[in-house]
Amino acid sequence: MMRGIYTSINTLRKQVYSEVARLSYNYDGGELENMEAIAYKIIPGEVSKYRESVFLERAIVRERLRLAMGLPVRSADDMGPVNEGVEEALKAEKFYERPLVNVIKFACHQCPDNVMVVTDACQGCLAQPCREVCPKDAVSFDFSGKHSNIDPSKCIKCGKCMQACQYGAIVHLERPCVKACGMKAIKSDQYGRADIDQDKCVSCGMCLANCPFGAIADKAQIFQTIQAIKDSKTPVYAAIAPAVSGQFGSGLTPGKIRSAFKALGFEDVMEVAIGADLCTLDEAKDFVENVPDKLPWMATSCCPAWASMAKKLFPQFKDNISMALTPMVLTARLLKKQHPGCKVAFIGPCAAKKNEASRRTIRSDVDFVLTFEEVMGMFDAREIDFEELPEAEVMHGASGDGRGFAVAGGVAQAVVNCIRELYPEMGEVKVERADGLDNCRKLLMLAKAGKYNGYLLEGMGCPGGCVSGAGTVVSSVKTANDIKAHMKVSTHQHAFESDYRELADVLAEDDIKAKV
Repeated sequence: MMRGIYTSINTLRKQVYSEVARLSYNYDGGELENMEAIAYKIIPGEVSKYRESVFLERAIVRERLRLAMGLPVRSADDMGPVNEGVEEALKAEKFYERPLVNVIKFACHQCPDNVMVVTDACQGCLAQPCREVCPKDAVSFDFSGKHSNIDPSKCIKCGKCMQACQYGAIVHLERPCVKACGMKAIKSDQYGRADIDQDKCVSCGMCLANCPFGAIADKAQIFQTIQAIKDSKTPVYAAIAPAVSGQFGSGLTPGKIRSAFKALGFEDVMEVAIGADLCTLDEAKDFVENVPDKLPWMATSCCPAWASMAKKLFPQFKDNISMALTPMVLTARLLKKQHPGCKVAFIGPCAAKKNEASRRTIRSDVDFVLTFEEVMGMFDAREIDFEELPEAEVMHGASGDGRGFAVAGGVAQAVVNCIRELYPEMGEVKVERADGLDNCRKLLMLAKAGKYNGYLLEGMGCPGGCVSGAGTVVSSVKTANDIKAHMKVSTHQHAFESDYRELADVLAEDDIKAKV
């Protein structure tokens, strides 16, 4: 994985987000004809920097601009002006439309997938152990070139030749996006380019985070969020996910988060860890009421990629996923209860949250979803210097357990702590967890086999939890450490101590459940 390594792809993404944010802040109605100028601003001159052609680079940037505006990506043979159909992006209530995650086809490198390759490190040795161990006689020796060859039509990818080579000259190549996809939703089209099976995709974003050519991107609501902020009649509140710790650098301390988001134009902020506390209370109640009398086991509900995967691959377990509203939805409902008529923008690490918020039952609660990476573009567009921001009232009210939702294992631990305190008669609560969709699928396979009866299961779609979400800016290790430090200075340590505890049932009224 490339996570935590800042590359030219991060630079391009930031430039695109910054320019779209700048466009929106400066937009005062009328047509958006200057989108073409942005492509030339990001890719200036006549000499390419990243690819074989400056024209190709610019064409890719155009499609990234369209996706950042929430518009559909186009194919190479359907290229009109970059602002084609841009009137759709100007709609005040523009929601994400499928597909959320897209492949920019002419940016795809057509990476080889699942092949054994002999590299130049081959020394053409006399022993040729690679040939000796091959069970299908797929390895031959080229005496003129003095190196081994592998016949792909015979090779079964067993890896024996790779293990036998004393020079490490044989490698197993896997397409990075395919390797990162826990849903096996990525295949090759007729030209060998990546193609996403949208029926399988759960929009976790791991493919876009791991594509070394930046050929995969998701849609954004940067333009629409800023337009809502500029509408003085409707205040927009930022609901900030627990994984925010350290995302915007050391200069944006917890005491400056409120000031920073107000500088972007938000009315105020609330941390989603408060909603996580309320989610904890609901999930603890669900577990106690249902396991083992009604259900053999119960799974957490807060990760939309995990919940969607469970529904797609194991539909028989749909009732085993907790019916608790997600922290995002609970926080949004709390904000709208406190500030009737306001709009809410969820700010977090997750691409899948964009799909969750687009569902019909959630649209009235969450108006916009932005990733940390997209918001960083907004900070850049406004030229906000974190060092110059005043220290404001630190966000408080959430528990340490609620803030721990961002790290793998944190959700289950919060629920267990709550059950121990509020339902001591339950005794020990057995827990098993998995992070990364590959591991989540294995977890559910074992649950299907009856291995986890009586258990609370936690699933997180991203490796390590939300700290590795597709929209994060810094490494998951650093974020996890920052979160642990933030947990220690929380107003309360456990969800059952939350100041908002009495609102848990009120916010879940009408039996509208945020269940994928």
